Amino acid sequence: MLSYVCVSWILLVLFTGPTVSDLVVKGEVGQNVIVPCTYSVQDTTDITSMCWGRDSCPNSKCSQPIIWTDGWRVTEQHSSRYLLQGNLLEGNVSLTIVNAEEGDSGTYCCRVEHWGWFNDQKTNLEVVIKKARISTASPHTYTSEQTSAPGSTSESFFTITDTWPLVSASEAPQTASGPCSGSSDCSDVTTNPQNTSVLLPSEQYSENGLYIGMGSCAVLVVILILALYLT
Repeated sequence: MLSYVCVSWILLVLFTGPTVSDLVVKGEVGQNVIVPCTYSVQDTTDITSMCWGRDSCPNSKCSQPIIWTDGWRVTEQHSSRYLLQGNLLEGNVSLTIVNAEEGDSGTYCCRVEHWGWFNDQKTNLEVVIKKARISTASPHTYTSEQTSAPGSTSESFFTITDTWPLVSASEAPQTASGPCSGSSDCSDVTTNPQNTSVLLPSEQYSENGLYIGMGSCAVLVVILILALYLT
């Protein structure tokens, strides 16, 4: 029983050979994706043949082979989109997938054939090709409303809008008239944005004094008339 187990284990090791798996290579659609694979080359006697296939590495050769080399140059190529751009004489047999597509996703086998039975170097790599990410954030747009001064093309001013409170008809200021109309010397009159003249406090005070003076004069006239009547 023990001998049967030992023989089974030896056969399993011999037929499977050294295999590296669970290596993941990610890329985006439209880009060139490099699937790495190398082997050691000490001198020219170490240069050997190899193949790339679409699927896990079988016991021999490559399943669904896509490219072959004799160690010195590419001898078989199933598509121009699969290239070996590394230095083959230095053991760099990395696969370049040109203009990758989503359909290129899957398991790839890199098999380097060494002299002797069950000595091949087998590497399984998982390739994942996804669509490129597209940003959905909209660019910020900054705008400003500007007005140019009359007769000027280089200067600009920000437009400012003032809000004025509503007033009743009795509280509305009266339009300035009289000597100030058409005169350049109107320092006591201010015009609001609605073209309505507003009297300053100094003018209001002068009008109040005028009314008080006129009232006083009227009272004095009445007193004078009463005094003359009594006498």
